Amino acid sequence: MAGVSEGASGVPDPRLRAYVLDYEGYLLHGFTPGTHIGMPGSALTVIITIDEPIHVPVSSHPDQPGGHWDMLASGLTVRPTVIAHNGFQHGVQLNLTPLGCRAMLGMPAAALGSWIVDLADVLGPRAVELRERLSQPISWPERFAVIDEILLRQVAPVRWDDELTHAWTLLSGPDPAVRVAAVADEIGWSRRHLGNRFGAEFGITPKDAVRVSRFERSHRLLRDPIAPALAEVAAVAGYYDQAHMAREWRELAGMPPSVWREQEEFPFVQDQLVADVGG
Repeated sequence: MAGVSEGASGVPDPRLRAYVLDYEGYLLHGFTPGTHIGMPGSALTVIITIDEPIHVPVSSHPDQPGGHWDMLASGLTVRPTVIAHNGFQHGVQLNLTPLGCRAMLGMPAAALGSWIVDLADVLGPRAVELRERLSQPISWPERFAVIDEILLRQVAPVRWDDELTHAWTLLSGPDPAVRVAAVADEIGWSRRHLGNRFGAEFGITPKDAVRVSRFERSHRLLRDPIAPALAEVAAVAGYYDQAHMAREWRELAGMPPSVWREQEEFPFVQDQLVADVGG
């Protein structure tokens, strides 16, 4: 039996958009049991499951054992996570900006680091309310409205200083030619000061932010059902060449991109969730 995907994607209330990029509701069933890779990215991940907990046999943090979570939050990382499934997954994923980590969870992204934590430990009682209400038999737009309601009660508006904001925007942005030294010069900080401030806030180095951004560009291109040739992906994403991209993928995804395309099933399914909601 071929796997079936059902779900929707949505954008948060305008008052939340500096803190939350989007919502992804998913219901996947009828797949062959297996694993898929949770990729590093420039957003923090929050997952609230419906029905069954999520099983993570291999965390992105080398010192964290595997486990099961009904709800989880995880920070920025340069290592992959392995997620096991029995052919069924049902829940909602929220993609938080690093500023959203402060506004929603009351801490910098560096405080989470590569760890996976129970959402209730950082969001408090509202996490329990969130899962209980999302588990009701309601539509995806209704679920996203519930998330908006609860997060608007939770959010405590914050901001970074202008220099740190500009550094994050540049180093995690779309320019494949961005250089850490040039960013430090542009904001008037030494490279050492930039590295210290950046690491204390985000939990990764400026150089790793550039690596993750470049990796995300290649990942988006490779998720296309008719993906370009690997050499073209490498060039567009900002790698020196295809070999450079393969080396980075081995470190960030645990395998070269060609192997990932052959083995991974769920990302292509999730790309079919086209019933967008929100404004």
